[in-house]
Amino acid sequence: MKYCKFGKTGIAVSQIALGTMYFGDETPEEKAFEILDAYVAAEGNLIDTADVYVGGRSEEIIGRWFASRPRDITEHVILASKGRSRTRVGPNGAGLSRRYLHRALDASLQRLGVDTIDLYQLHASDMHTPVEETLSFLDDAVRAGKIHYIGLSNFTGWQLQLMVSTAKVMGVQVPVSLQQQYSLLSRESDWEVLPAALYNDIVVLPWSPLAGGFLTGKYQRGGKPAADTRAGSKKDLYQWTSADYAASGQNWETIDAVVSIANEIGATPAQVALSWLIGRPGTVVPIIGARSVEQLKDSLGAADLSLSEDASKRLNLVSTPKAGEYPYGAFGAGQRNRALQDGNPAPGLPIAGGSAYPLGRV
Repeated sequence: MKYCKFGKTGIAVSQIALGTMYFGDETPEEKAFEILDAYVAAEGNLIDTADVYVGGRSEEIIGRWFASRPRDITEHVILASKGRSRTRVGPNGAGLSRRYLHRALDASLQRLGVDTIDLYQLHASDMHTPVEETLSFLDDAVRAGKIHYIGLSNFTGWQLQLMVSTAKVMGVQVPVSLQQQYSLLSRESDWEVLPAALYNDIVVLPWSPLAGGFLTGKYQRGGKPAADTRAGSKKDLYQWTSADYAASGQNWETIDAVVSIANEIGATPAQVALSWLIGRPGTVVPIIGARSVEQLKDSLGAADLSLSEDASKRLNLVSTPKAGEYPYGAFGAGQRNRALQDGNPAPGLPIAGGSAYPLGRV
């Protein structure tokens, strides 16, 4: 396993993280333990969960795994969880208020059976709560030893910058990571969210990096997903996403390109899709889920795969999200671009269609 520095922190994490969203549901505890054991045996060290995953059972399973394994194994794990989503009834049963996060964090610590969560992430924004209140609580939690680092999840670009800039002005803990849906089939975050993360040296943790299994190559264009797949399961929380993937002609062209490159280089489609993510600008650590140890090992193989420049360009071009001319298309991007003598755009700006933006349109 290869490692990378976790943004502006002093820790190193494996290039692929393990997601545990289905632990306690489609992945029973015994199987979850096998997957956790295999992941750490492969020297993976970043395990991600959340308080709302399967009603808290995911955290409980991870807690029992921690308690049942030797300290010399578990001490290497960087443990990540999240709080913000609804866990209680009533108007204050969700959000980023000091009151709610206090209860949510303590409940997660209890379920996990630990004193400290290494990376505590805000599961989504909450514009009903002043960011100063949220950041103040998180800083207090770090000082109390309950959290080591704080992260964000499902934030827009302006919300990310608001959190980072406000934290700096307040002199409190600054977010170090952003968990975001991001894959070859979901690249709209390239327009503004990821440039904001790159500018602030924020680590990007893509969730659903294989697009609900579509980037594994197991679904066929025009075919009906098998019942034992997430796209074919009525339990799939993101069924709407699967339907969108299936309806998009561009997405099928992207899947075809992934499968073609995988066949050319002797890799699996999942490895190609994950390797593309790892190679994106900045620090990108995909969060993979697995139903079996075999699935896990296949995905982990992406850490040892480096795509050629030609393969990366093919994937970049076929998967480029389509936008109107403004504000995220070529015209809008041209307005923001200040080309230097070599014609390169400013750092962090996307390249429309894989080439430099046209000049002279003002």
